[in-house]
Parts: sequence; C-alpha cells; structure tokens
Amino acid sequence: MPLQNRVMPTGEIVALPGRGLMLGNRGILHDDHRRLVRASQVKRWIACRLHWPGVRRTPMRPHTWTELFFLDEATAFAAGHRPCAACRYADYKRFRRLWEAHHGCTMGADAIDEVLHAERLECRTKRTWRADPATLPDGTYVLLDGVSRIVWGDELVAWTDRGYGDRIARPARGVVDVLTPESIVAIFRAGYEPAVHPTLAQADDARNSVR
Repeated sequence: MPLQNRVMPTGEIVALPGRGLMLGNRGILHDDHRRLVRASQVKRWIACRLHWPGVRRTPMRPHTWTELFFLDEATAFAAGHRPCAACRYADYKRFRRLWEAHHGCTMGADAIDEVLHAERLECRTKRTWRADPATLPDGTYVLLDGVSRIVWGDELVAWTDRGYGDRIARPARGVVDVLTPESIVAIFRAGYEPAVHPTLAQADDARNSVR
C-alpha cells in the first residue's frame, strides 16, 4: 500500500501509487508509524532532485524529514514549492533572478518563502486566485469542475498521479481558479519553463502523428 506522501497540484498530500519525477520537503510531517500527522512544519517548501549520487533514503523514517513526491516540477510549483538552493542550485539561481526582477528588489530564500507561504495558504487551506485562462502561461495549473489541469498550449490537461490524462480546450474567455501561486505564474511569464512529465509531450507527439 502506498505511503501518504504524494502531493497533488492542490497541495494535498495523498496515498496514491504514482511516484513522480521530483522530491519535496516541508519538514517532519509523519510519526514513528509512518502516518502523516501534519501538512507542513516549516514555511520553506522546496522541490528537490529525485536522485542524488551516493544518497539513498528510506521514506518516512522516524525523526527525519518527510519525503514528498511530485509528478513533475509544474506540479511542485502549483502546490507552492520552489527550487531547492542546495541540490538544484542552478534552477534556484534562475528562479531567484526572475523573482527579484518581478518584485523589483533583492530577496533571499527566507523572503521568497514568506511571500509564497502567504500566496499558497489561507487558514491552512489552499489559496487560489482568479484569472482569464487566455492570459495564463504554459505550466500553470487551474482547478476546473474539481479537476486539476495544467495549461498547455490551447488545452487544459488533467493531472493524475501517473501522468497527464484527458484534454479539453482552453477557454477563450471567462475566469478560472488558478492553483499555481501568483508570483510563480509571473516567473513563468518572465521565461521560466517548468519541467513537465513526459506523458504530456507523448500525448502531443501522438496527436501530431495522426494529422
């Protein structure tokens, strides 16, 4: 039975079989019996490399940080995580440079985490915001009829724990609930392209091959 350590774009931590491509950290969230007892312990929510040379961890060992798993980087961003400054230093530097350009001031990791913490949660529940879907950059997640969907070209593609699922047309007008924090969406607009699960590109390739 899978452990409760898979993170959805909504930020919820669930027990699903899909492992994903990225590791995450919010502190120690589980007890000695590998049961989740809190959703976060710290404001520093980071997204890490899944593999690191010479390091192999057993998930949810007692008294150590809880290993969380994301389908991909876009999912981690939607949940409110940022690149780790240790194992993903190049990504963190690029993210921070674009972040500072957007906010117009120098900001270290602590200041970035304060902003993200306010943007991702409201009374311990996921904070969303409203936007015209036509204005959202690729990689942004929206919530439509209870389904988390990634904006990808002219489509909205459903998230699953094993990869991307059904596709619908991106609405040309109106408003949708956006899951990805607003400051991160601004970073996407500035040129940061979040890594996505290969099932998204595979579906694109399959569709193009029959045209």
